[in-house]
Amino acid sequence: MPYTESPVRELSSEECWSLLDSEEIGRLAYRLVDEIHVVPLNYVVDQGELLFRTTPGNKLFAAALHSEVAFEIDWFGDEVAWSVVARGTMRVLDEVEEHRVDGLPLRPWVATLKYDVVSVTPTVVTGRTFTLDRSSGDGPGGTAGDPAALR
Repeated sequence: MPYTESPVRELSSEECWSLLDSEEIGRLAYRLVDEIHVVPLNYVVDQGELLFRTTPGNKLFAAALHSEVAFEIDWFGDEVAWSVVARGTMRVLDEVEEHRVDGLPLRPWVATLKYDVVSVTPTVVTGRTFTLDRSSGDGPGGTAGDPAALR
């Protein structure tokens, strides 16, 4: 199927932020010492930052070190997919700032007490939308993407 337009389109900054604001779970990638970690987490957008609650552990330690991070959200349907990546640094909010999450729709998926609030401050936000072609055998809809086809 020949394309008259590219199946990939860069998203504007406004489109990226709109998508970030419309979702509530994403993946945070960060480096801690010599290991790279990728974790799912729920978040909320506030004043150009991504906020999430956490417990003491690797994420909080990395935030205390102001680690460089990447945060990603995505979605796909039958014909279209998109992905947004925010790159920047994270930090622990102090006691005065952590109240920013009060009243925001930050809903934990796991019922654990999370007292610390972390901010991801993006310096770069990029995104793409993709028109999918599932007619070939090489994509998610073809046999090459089907684990059962490997049997």
